[in-house]
Amino acid sequence: MKRILLKLSGEALSGDKKTGFDEPTVRKVAKEVKALYDKGTEIGIVIGGGNFWRGRSSEAIDRTKADAIGMLATVMNCLYVSEIFRAEGMGTLIMTPFLCGAFTELFSKDKALEAFREGKVVFFAGGTGHPYFSTDTGVVLRAVEVDADAILLAKAIDGVYDSDPNINPNARKYDRLTIEEVVEKKLGVIDLTASIIAMENRMPMRVFALNEENGILKAASGDFTGTEITVS
Repeated sequence: MKRILLKLSGEALSGDKKTGFDEPTVRKVAKEVKALYDKGTEIGIVIGGGNFWRGRSSEAIDRTKADAIGMLATVMNCLYVSEIFRAEGMGTLIMTPFLCGAFTELFSKDKALEAFREGKVVFFAGGTGHPYFSTDTGVVLRAVEVDADAILLAKAIDGVYDSDPNINPNARKYDRLTIEEVVEKKLGVIDLTASIIAMENRMPMRVFALNEENGILKAASGDFTGTEITVS
């Protein structure tokens, strides 16, 4: 694939600590991305903010304010991970849908495509810039906007199951299914808004476990053990 959007969860970057950053984990991700980068693949990154903030768990804070805190958490994550990527020899650019001082560039499709042509990994931070939208929606929206070939979803589990494998030992993993099936079966791979955008814009996805050895590289090549979500 020429251009991909990689979605990383904030929790995955915190390793066993469950909060903040685990640098060895982030460096492992950076080395895998560098292997794709060296092949000429154009790479966009979206990172969740769950290693710092999960606003929906707090009933004491207004939802719009809680979501704003979550957006800023994703900016912090992108700033940190971007620096680790730079240390591994990659050029980077961080874009946000709102002004963020001198820390980031304001998102535009033209600037993002120019950065790809310049050989930079582009981090799309800050979600959509609006409350009530998750980073799932953000990654699908950006993937559609920059004409990505596919979205790679790095998860804590190794694919999509028909029920929670942590609760149901007989849960069945899907090797392949359509985005329409994801919506119809309410599988919760990504939220409903993101699923509808992906379905309407025919954006395929590959779901895999981040902790799998060379998981990102395998998902990008298609030679992986996760779940491929196709578009009809």
